[in-house]
Amino acid sequence: MRVIVMVKATGESEAGLMPEPEMFEAMGRFNDELMAAGVLKAGDGLKPSAHGARVRFDGASRHVTPGPFGPAEELVAGFWLWEVRDLEEAIDWVKRCPNPMPGPSDIEIRPLYEMEDFGDALPPDVAAQEAEHRRRLDG
Repeated sequence: MRVIVMVKATGESEAGLMPEPEMFEAMGRFNDELMAAGVLKAGDGLKPSAHGARVRFDGASRHVTPGPFGPAEELVAGFWLWEVRDLEEAIDWVKRCPNPMPGPSDIEIRPLYEMEDFGDALPPDVAAQEAEHRRRLDG
């Protein structure tokens, strides 16, 4: 099962405050553990939303809104992509994670859809295309 693990933003992360050196070291050790266990597939921190933009879709129209966005607690400051047995394993890993922020913080875990989750709703040609995409991304 693949999950995305999202570190929620805080006022400090949205202000662009850099973590203390000890946090970089603790997170590096945690990432080493994830890699050694074969769990970690990808992960990165995100710059504050002031560096980004949102694109709103309404039919054929597109509307771009530059950052920053808020409130901070509704934003994502970083993420991992993990491969785990189940949600419980992901929760167990997150409980071992160093607190990613200087104060209170939240980490959200969300399973990713797999092609088999779509069942018969997925046309066979799209399923084949997605399988080819996955093969190329993995290889």
